[in-house]
Amino acid sequence: MSELPIELEEGDSKGRYVYRAPDGAEAEITFSRVSTTGIIVDHTGVPESMRGQGIGQQLAAHLVKDAREKGIAIIPLCPFFKALAQRNEDWQDVVEL
Repeated sequence: MSELPIELEEGDSKGRYVYRAPDGAEAEITFSRVSTTGIIVDHTGVPESMRGQGIGQQLAAHLVKDAREKGIAIIPLCPFFKALAQRNEDWQDVVEL
């Protein structure tokens, strides 16, 4: 699968990484900011029509890449993201398990 166009939407204390499909459906990973250098990933939502295509994994990988570049630690509360982080040892530099 080619890299998806993923956008970051961020407010003062919350944000999300979102992929918008051509039909308007959205997949997202949401987070809450706990400090200037830390976020809690609290939810991953992928519509049924998008499941099984690796979209959730691409959202997670995009979030990890951005966290690395920005020096942000990730606390995973979302079960999907936490399971991915446990399988991706190369994420351990930014994910606190």
